[in-house]
Amino acid sequence: MSNVLAERPVAPGRVLARRFGHGIGPLAAGLGLLGWIVNFAGSWIPSFWGDEAASIMSAERPLATLWGELGRIDAVHGAYYVFLHFWISLFGASELSVRFPSTIAVGVAVAGIVVLGDRLINRRVAILAGLVCVVLPRISYMSAEGRSYAIGTAVAVWLTIFFVTLLSRRVTRLLPWIAYGLALAASIYVFFYFVLIAGVHGLALLASPARRVLLRRWFAALGVSVFAAAPILIYGLAQHGQITFLAHRGYATFDRIVIVQWFGNPWLATAGWALIVVGIVALVRSRSEHRVLLIGWLLLPTLALLIGNTFVAPMYTVRYLSFCAPVAALFVGIGIDAVTRRLSAIRSLHAAAPVLRTAIPAALVILVAALAAHTDLQQRTPFAKDGGSDLRQVSEVVAANAHPGDAIVFDETTRPSRAPRLGIHLYPNAYVGLADVTLATPYAQRSALWDKAATVGQSSGALASKNTVWDLELKAHGTPTNIVELQRLGFTVIREIPVHRTVVYELTRETP
Repeated sequence: MSNVLAERPVAPGRVLARRFGHGIGPLAAGLGLLGWIVNFAGSWIPSFWGDEAASIMSAERPLATLWGELGRIDAVHGAYYVFLHFWISLFGASELSVRFPSTIAVGVAVAGIVVLGDRLINRRVAILAGLVCVVLPRISYMSAEGRSYAIGTAVAVWLTIFFVTLLSRRVTRLLPWIAYGLALAASIYVFFYFVLIAGVHGLALLASPARRVLLRRWFAALGVSVFAAAPILIYGLAQHGQITFLAHRGYATFDRIVIVQWFGNPWLATAGWALIVVGIVALVRSRSEHRVLLIGWLLLPTLALLIGNTFVAPMYTVRYLSFCAPVAALFVGIGIDAVTRRLSAIRSLHAAAPVLRTAIPAALVILVAALAAHTDLQQRTPFAKDGGSDLRQVSEVVAANAHPGDAIVFDETTRPSRAPRLGIHLYPNAYVGLADVTLATPYAQRSALWDKAATVGQSSGALASKNTVWDLELKAHGTPTNIVELQRLGFTVIREIPVHRTVVYELTRETP
C-alpha cells in the first residue's frame, strides 16, 4: 500500500493505542462501548410504530402459530421474530426492552468497523471511522428500532472481518471456509437482503491476486450457504409480493438515496459525500488490494437494489441497506485522513504539521458530529417514527379518560401498519376493560400479521349495550366514517382530544 494510507503517525492513533494496549481490541471495545452508550441514550423515547408492531405482535404469538404466519408472510424476518419471542418472555415488550438488542448490536458494529479499518487501512482511520460511525444518523436510527437491521449490520461487519482474515492469510483449508459459509447463511436468516454481502465478497475475491487459490474454496462456502439457507431463500422469494407496496411509495428518489440512506440531512450529506469521494480517490491511488472490497460494499448493494427496483420488482428502501452504513463511516474516516495528510504536507505549514495531524481530524470529526446532531436528536423525540407515530401517547390518553365497560373502535381505513388499532397490542394495559367491539378475528388466530376487523355498522349488536364509545382516528379531512356510523346509531361526539396525528373522540348516547 502506498504512503497515502500506509503511514501511521504518532498522534493520535498510536498514542491511544499505547494507552489502551498494543492491539486494536481494547480500542475497538472502547469505541464500541461509546457507540452503545451514545445510541442507547433516549432509544426508548419514540413511540413504537407499525414495523415494530409487526415484530412485537409476531414475537408474542405462540410459536406454533408463528410458524403459520412465517409460512405466509415475513419469513425474511423469521429468525428475528423467534429471537424476540424469547427476549420478550424474559424482559417484556417496552420500548427500552425491545430496542435494547439493537443498541447492543450498534456497539458491536462500531467495534467491528474499528477492527476492519485498522486491518485494512491504519490505526488513525480506524479511530476516525469508529467515531463517525457512532454519530451517523442511519446508525442512530436503527439502534432505536425493534427490527433486525442493527443486528444484521453487526453480523455483516464481522462476517467481512472473517472473510478478510481468510483472504489475507490465504487460508486454503476447507473447514474455515465452511465456517464462513455457515456464518453467511446465518446472516441471511437474520435478513434476506444480506445475501448481497456475499456478492461483495465474491467481487473482492475475483479482484484479489489470491483468487486462483481461494476461488474454489469460496464457491464451496457459497454452496454451503445456499444449502443451509435454502428454506429462507425459497420462502423469501416466494413471498416477494409482500413488498410490492414499495412500487406505490416512490422510495427510490435522489433525496432518499443520497441524503436519507446514511446521512439524514442535506448538510451532513454534502460533507459526508465530499469526504467519501476523497476517501475513494485516496483508496484507489493507494492500490490497496482491499479497495474493491470496500468500494463494492459501499456501492454494490445500493446499485443492485436500484437495478432490481427498475427492471425486476420494487425492492428499494433505505432501511434494507442499513448494513452499508459502517463502510460509509469508514470512507468518511479515510477521507478525513487523506485531507489531513494533504494539508499537513503543505510546505508553508510544515512547522505546524504535528499539531495539524491532530487538530484537522479532530475538527472534521466534530464538524461531522455537529452536522449529525440535529438529525440524531430528532430521532430521539416522542413522534420520531414513521412520520409521527403516536401510538403510545394515544394509549396514554385512552388510559387516562376511558372507563372499564366502555367500547372502543379504531380507524380501519388506513393501511394496517399505521392503524391506531396497533396500540391495543403494543400498550395493552391502557385498554384493559374496554370492549373491542369491531374485532372479528384476533391476529394470533390467523396466519397473518394483523387483526381482522368488522365495520362499526356490522358491530351494531355489540354496541347495543354500550353508552360510551371511544373512537381513535387518524387526522383527515371530513367526518370519519366511524363517526358517521356511530351517529347513525344514536351516539354524539362530546369531546375531541387531538394527540399528534391521531384524534381521540369520545361519544355517548342517552340511556333508553
